[in-house]
Amino acid sequence: MMRSLYSGVAGLKTHQTKMDVIGNNIANVNTTGFKSSSVLFSDVLYQTSANATGATATTGGTNASQIGLGAKTSSIQTSITQNGSAQTTNNTYDMMLSGSAFFVVSRGGTNYFTKVGSFGVDGSGCLVNGSGYQVMGWQVDPDNPNQIKKDTVSALYPESEENKVSSPQMTTDAHFTGNIDMTDPELTSVDGRAISVSIYDALGYNYTVKFKLTQDENQADKSLYNLEIVSIKDSNNIEITGTDDPTTNAVEGGYTATIGGANSIQVKFDPDTGNFEYVGAAGQKNAKLEIKPNNPNEKGDVFQSVINGEKVDGINVDFSYLTRFESNGKSTVKAVRGAADTTGGGRSMGKLKDVSIDETGKLYGVYTNGETKLLGQISVATFENPMALEALGNSVYTTTQNSGYFDGIGTSVDEDGGKISQGVLEMSNVDLSAEFTEMITTQRGFQANSRIITTSDSMLEELVNLKR
Repeated sequence: MMRSLYSGVAGLKTHQTKMDVIGNNIANVNTTGFKSSSVLFSDVLYQTSANATGATATTGGTNASQIGLGAKTSSIQTSITQNGSAQTTNNTYDMMLSGSAFFVVSRGGTNYFTKVGSFGVDGSGCLVNGSGYQVMGWQVDPDNPNQIKKDTVSALYPESEENKVSSPQMTTDAHFTGNIDMTDPELTSVDGRAISVSIYDALGYNYTVKFKLTQDENQADKSLYNLEIVSIKDSNNIEITGTDDPTTNAVEGGYTATIGGANSIQVKFDPDTGNFEYVGAAGQKNAKLEIKPNNPNEKGDVFQSVINGEKVDGINVDFSYLTRFESNGKSTVKAVRGAADTTGGGRSMGKLKDVSIDETGKLYGVYTNGETKLLGQISVATFENPMALEALGNSVYTTTQNSGYFDGIGTSVDEDGGKISQGVLEMSNVDLSAEFTEMITTQRGFQANSRIITTSDSMLEELVNLKR
């Protein structure tokens, strides 16, 4: 009789625990990245009133007689690997992890783990979550700005003072492209065909180089053309080329420009096929455009720079893309800043206007001058038994002896088939319909266990009344 009373009490306690868990789940139905929990019950020890016996030649065997002593909470499991629905926010630093990985965040030098990717930047440009934990990841390789160095995780600073500005870069390459029609009347005029290209110096200032293309009159097959530098003007339309000597007929200025070592250069085509042959001399496909200060002590050598550790002097101009075919008497030749693969075009100084995050967690700075620069990569952590992580509140977890440990380096999210989505947050994975169903069964279980106590009490009362 007394056993049933205590079994009822045990049942009440376990159902109350389950109701507590259900209440917490429902309370966090709109909590970003929340992971729902579930309770598992198990029976407790049994009291054996009769042991089992084996069969003999004259009697059969009997089973043991055992009376259970109620229920207990076996475990509380968190569905930590089950992703919630996605909510689009379009915020730059909102991220959603798909898969079983965790973001690594740090506070006070200790690493923690979270599924909530609602991040922002603090006053120093560091990537942090809403509670001030620093988001950890890998830095850019100092020896290769286009690669990530996968080392011990450290705080990411996508909007540090260093990353807010994109340094200018001198134009190192240009190329001529298009077609020259030998019947084009512009090619035989005094002014020739005007061609211009925009370039940058080492300080990021912009200039316009103007050329004149004319047909060489001494060539009967019209396969030879002269390309002459006419002028170089800055962004204020002030000419910078010429000489400081007023006795010459050249335009006065602080710099002298040459292409292939002279003011003009010859471009040769095959008279039979119309294909480009050479520029300047047989076998040459390129010519160097050099802009030198007439007085280095007064004028800076801004058309000389060091790029990727190498000294660059002048602009390499590629002519190999030119052709000489018939095109209704109109030429389409033009000069383009940068090489054919778009490298070496140079740029002005730029300011950070946006941060882009790809599916592997790499952060790229997008600048007003068109440059896209790698700023770092978000590292993630995976565990053998993620359900064993201990929740600390504020949507962060820490490791336990049963979860496995973090190696301090982490992994890239795509190594386990996951990805990071930018501008998206993970919603709570609480299923309200399931929680309300569990609430009903829990309530009925609690009521049934309370009936055990009241019924046992009534039976004890009847027993006591026997003495009347």
